[in-house]
Amino acid sequence: MPVIKSVNKSTHRFRNDFGRNQQRINSSINKIISIMASTDMYPFQSAHWITRKLWWCAGADEYFLMKSPKQDRVKYAGIGGIVFSTGVLAAFAGGFAFNTAFGPKGMAGDDIASLEWTIGSILFGLCWGLLIFNLDRFIVSSTGKGDGTDKITLKEFGQAIPRLLIALILGITISKPLELKIIETEINVELRKTQQEKLDEFNKNTYAKFKDQIALLDADIAKIEGERDVLVQRQKAAEQEYIDQMQGRSGAAGFGPRAKQLEILKDEKQKEIADYDAKHQTELQALKSQREKKMADQENELNVVNKKQAENLDGLLERISIAEEIGFWLGIALMCVFLSIEMGPIFFKMMMNKGPYDYMVENFNYRMQVKNGIVKEERIYEGEKGMMLMEKINYLEVENDRKEKAEKLKAQEELSKKVVGIWSSAKMKEIDDQPVKFYKESDDTNTEA
Repeated sequence: MPVIKSVNKSTHRFRNDFGRNQQRINSSINKIISIMASTDMYPFQSAHWITRKLWWCAGADEYFLMKSPKQDRVKYAGIGGIVFSTGVLAAFAGGFAFNTAFGPKGMAGDDIASLEWTIGSILFGLCWGLLIFNLDRFIVSSTGKGDGTDKITLKEFGQAIPRLLIALILGITISKPLELKIIETEINVELRKTQQEKLDEFNKNTYAKFKDQIALLDADIAKIEGERDVLVQRQKAAEQEYIDQMQGRSGAAGFGPRAKQLEILKDEKQKEIADYDAKHQTELQALKSQREKKMADQENELNVVNKKQAENLDGLLERISIAEEIGFWLGIALMCVFLSIEMGPIFFKMMMNKGPYDYMVENFNYRMQVKNGIVKEERIYEGEKGMMLMEKINYLEVENDRKEKAEKLKAQEELSKKVVGIWSSAKMKEIDDQPVKFYKESDDTNTEA
């Protein structure tokens, strides 16, 4: 018996010591937990306003990045910087392309800028830059991490193809106008040569066209004036002969019979000229007016129409064609640079490893889904192609409403059964008490039928 009592006392003492130690351990754990709860490993950190704007450009969540390590903060700031730079370049490219395509035209190299078109180009460039910026921001923010490793798998690449195609189109759209601006001086030299050649060709065609028309008018005018000159020469000859007769250089001097005949002849010649002028004056005036109009039309076509046509060659397509001729490889290099800028963030996000920021965002999303009654479960199924991992989404509120509705219907069914049973029992009792009554009702029913 003493031995048993000693063992019991030792056991009781051990239990008491163990309990006190356990209480101290629990107290220490609670203190550590409270300290960890009050002090985060990565508390909110300060960030420059430019950094926060770059995070916004990358479509990242500032709240979680403020609690993330520097590595994640730098990554998303870099992606946001690329997206912002792309928007700025797109604004310059859009403004230049708009001014080149729709702005005032002139001989290449001439200063033809106007305040109205400059303001319009700036506004269009800002709108275009904002459009490209929003597209890039959406593309980058909607591109996931894939499998969360730095390897780009075939599945990840296939999922990114639509975004890459959009980025490819945007990159080409941005690179071409900027390429034209970079080599604008060289393009102006070649374009001015082309415009001058076209202007010379247009002027040559104009001269050829009006030359025949003016020549016909000149021929008609010359014919009328030539016939009149003949009459004038005859009149002058008759007048000179009359004068010679009067002065005695041709026969006896004085107003004799011969002089009288010469005077009559002189007056007749003068009358022929007057009659001729009266007959052809309107026609001659009309021909001269037509000739003056033709000359004015020719001058207008040379100085206005042809020049305008030559200036209209200063378009976006013509500049692109010249740029490909004089700087094809430069254009390819610039396009590759802008494509890398445009498509780089998509590849970077596929190659980025998941960091604390990504897990915090996923955790927050999962918590929000659970709070809203949405639970995801991953299950392994065996299909034709073997084992596969599938995701099942449970909508708890929907499931709860379904169960509630099913229980209500079940309860309603039980109540209906009970009511029918009571009614059936009452009817059976009534049949047992008064069977003749129900027999007569049956007979009456058959008679009515």
